[in-house]
Amino acid sequence: MHIYIYSPSGALRDKSALSLAVKRLRKMGHDVELDPDAKTSDQRFAGDDDTRLLAISRAAASGADIIMPTRGGYGLTRLLKKLPYKAIAASIKAGSQWVGHSDFTALQMGLLAKTNAISWAGPHAASDFGAAHLDEITLACFEDMAQGRGEGAGWRLPASDLAHLPKKALLAEHATLWGGNLSVLCSLVGTPYLPQVQGGVLFLEDVAEHPYRIERMLTQLLNAGLLAQQKAIVLGAFTDFKLSPHDKGYNLNSVVAWLRSQVKTPVLTGLPFGHVPTKLCLPVGQEVSLLREGREAFLLWAHHAH
Repeated sequence: MHIYIYSPSGALRDKSALSLAVKRLRKMGHDVELDPDAKTSDQRFAGDDDTRLLAISRAAASGADIIMPTRGGYGLTRLLKKLPYKAIAASIKAGSQWVGHSDFTALQMGLLAKTNAISWAGPHAASDFGAAHLDEITLACFEDMAQGRGEGAGWRLPASDLAHLPKKALLAEHATLWGGNLSVLCSLVGTPYLPQVQGGVLFLEDVAEHPYRIERMLTQLLNAGLLAQQKAIVLGAFTDFKLSPHDKGYNLNSVVAWLRSQVKTPVLTGLPFGHVPTKLCLPVGQEVSLLREGREAFLLWAHHAH
C-alpha cells in the first residue's frame, strides 16, 4: 500500500514519533511517502494556511492508497472555505482512503457536506503508529481498512447501558455514520460545512474537556435539533480532564444520564474511538446498521467504503 503522510493541522513537535511511524509502516510492507512540508512549523501550525492547503492538494494528487495526517491539533477549520473538496472526492473515487481523527473531523464534515464522499475516522501517523506501544486492535482495524476487508466493528457495552436501551436487536438500519470530535463538530453548527444528516448514527469523542463543557456542547447540538434527528448516538472516549471538589459528584456519567433524559434516541457508550490507544476505523458518510446482542454492539457496513 502507498501511504501519503501530510500535516494539515498542528505543527509536529515530536519528530522521533513520526520517524518511528514511518519505520513501522514500512516494516509492515507499506510504501510510505512524506509530504515535503510534513515537518514544517509556523507558530502552532504545520505551516501557514497556504502551505497546509498545498499539502492537502498534493495529498489529493498523490494517488496514494491511504492518506493520513501526522497529527491533529487545530488548523483545518481555518481552511474550510478553501479546501479542494472536488479534488479530495475525486481521489477517493479513484481509490484513496483519507483517514484521521480529532481536528481532521473538520475536513471530514466539510467533505461530506460538500460532496458526500466517504472518509475514515481512524489513526494518525505520529500519535498512533509513532506511539511507544502500537495497539494491536488499532493495527488490525487499520490493516482491514487498508486491505478492504472491513465489513464492520464491534465493542462491549458497559453493563450500565443495558437498562437504557431498547429490547430490540436492530437499533438502526440504512443510517449514515457521521460525527467525530465533539468540539470540532460544534464549531461547524450554523455553517455550510456541517452535513445535514437525518436518521443517522452520530458518534462523538473528545479530549481535555471537563464533563460540564461536554454537556454544554451536547446542549448546543440538542438545541440545534441535531440529536433528535438521529437514529442513535454513540459515545466514544472522553479523556484527560480533571474533576474538582466543586463538582460534588458531577461527572461524565452525570452527563450521559442528562443526555438520555433529553432525547428518545438510544445512547450507547464505550465505543473504542477517540484520543486513546485503541481506535476502530469507521467509515464516515457510509450507510451502516447498528445492532445489539446483550452487551455486544455492532456497527456493520454492507460494502467497502470507497
